[in-house]
Amino acid sequence: MGQTAHVSAVVWSAAVSLAAWLWLLLFQGWFWRTDVRLPVSRDPDVWPDVCVVVPARDEASVLPASLPSLLAQDYPGRAEIFLVDDGSTDGTGDLARELARRQDGLALTVVTPGEPPSGWTGKLWAVRHGVELARDPEYLLLTDADIAHAPDSLRRLVAAARTGGFALVSQMARLRVESLWERLVVPAFVYFFAQLYPFRRITRPGSRTAAAAGGCVLLRADAAARARIPDAVRHAVIDDVAVARAVKRSGGRVWLGLADGVDSVRPYPRLRDLWRMVSRSAYAQLRHSPLLLVGTVAGLVLVYLVPPAAVAVGAAARSVPCALLGAAAWLVMTGTYVPMLRYCRQPLWLAPLLPVTAFLYLLMTVDSAVQHRRGRGAAWKGRTYTRPETVADEA
Repeated sequence: MGQTAHVSAVVWSAAVSLAAWLWLLLFQGWFWRTDVRLPVSRDPDVWPDVCVVVPARDEASVLPASLPSLLAQDYPGRAEIFLVDDGSTDGTGDLARELARRQDGLALTVVTPGEPPSGWTGKLWAVRHGVELARDPEYLLLTDADIAHAPDSLRRLVAAARTGGFALVSQMARLRVESLWERLVVPAFVYFFAQLYPFRRITRPGSRTAAAAGGCVLLRADAAARARIPDAVRHAVIDDVAVARAVKRSGGRVWLGLADGVDSVRPYPRLRDLWRMVSRSAYAQLRHSPLLLVGTVAGLVLVYLVPPAAVAVGAAARSVPCALLGAAAWLVMTGTYVPMLRYCRQPLWLAPLLPVTAFLYLLMTVDSAVQHRRGRGAAWKGRTYTRPETVADEA
C-alpha cells in the first residue's frame, strides 16, 4: 500500500510538471526561442555623440582581449571612452593607457573615482563618475571590461535605438563556453534568464517586464536623467535589471536580445568560479526573501527534477503512467533547451542534462541565501554588499 501511494504521488507530481512545461512552452513569451537579435536598421542622417563608460576593477587579465575592440569601433560620429578604474590593484588603469597608446582609435580617458560611499555598489559608483565626465552626449554605452565588440557594434546599437525609438537597447553578450563546467552551466544561465525575462515580452507595449544585460547597454542620456540613473539604483547588485526597470517606469521603451558580435572574454574554467558568479547575486534576485527562496527551490524541484525522477520511479515500479508522464515532461524540457545550445555552439547531447544543471543552480541559490544569513551578502572582488536598508528606489 505504501509503495502504491508513493508511486501515485510521483505520478501526480509528474503530471503537474508536464502541465507546467506545456504552459512554459506556449505562454511564457516564447522564451526558448533565440531569434531575438538586434534588428537591421537604417543609418541616421546625423550620427549622435556617444560616451562609452567602462567600469573596471582588477581587469588586467581580460583587457587585452576586450579594450582594443572598443578603441577600434567604426563609428561615424563623435565617441569617447571613459574607463573608470574602480580601485584596481593589478594595474588595470596603466594597462588600459598602454593599450590605447599602441592603437589608433577612439579617445580613451582613464579615471579613478575612489572608494564608493555608503549605499553605492562599486560598479554603479564607477558608472556615475564616467557619466559625469561625458561631454553632453546623446547616448551612453555602458559596457563591462570583459566584453569584446565587433567593429560595427556601436554603429548597429545606435542605429537600432534611433530607428526603433528605444530609450535603452541591450544585448546579452555571447558568453565564453569552452571548459567542461562552462558547457554544463553557462548556456543554462542565459536560458534561465530568458525564462524569467522573456525578451519578446520586454519590448511589447504595455508589458511590465523589464530587464537588460549589464555587459552591453546603450542608453539615451535624457532617459537616464529622467530615470535618475545611476543614483536611483545605486545599491542594486543586479544593476542591469534595476536600470531597465527604472527606464521603463519613467516612460522609456526597452529592447533586449541575444548578441551577435558582442562577446564576453571572461573565463570560468572551474565549477567554483561559476558558483561564485551565480551565488553572489541569486538571493538578491529573490529580494532576500525566505518565502521566495522556498518557492524557488520548490519550483526548481517540480519543474526540473521531478521528470527524470518520475522516469526512474516508473521504471523501478513498472508504472507506465509514471514513466510516460516523466518522459514527456523531460522531452519538452529538453526541446526548449536545444535552441540555446545551438546559439552557444554546444553539442545537443547536453540538452537532456538540464536537470543536473538545474540542481546545481538550486544549490547555488541556497548557498547564496546561506552566505547572506552569515553576513557575507553579495561578495565580488574584495567587496561585500549586504541588503540595503531601503529599496524604495529599486523596482
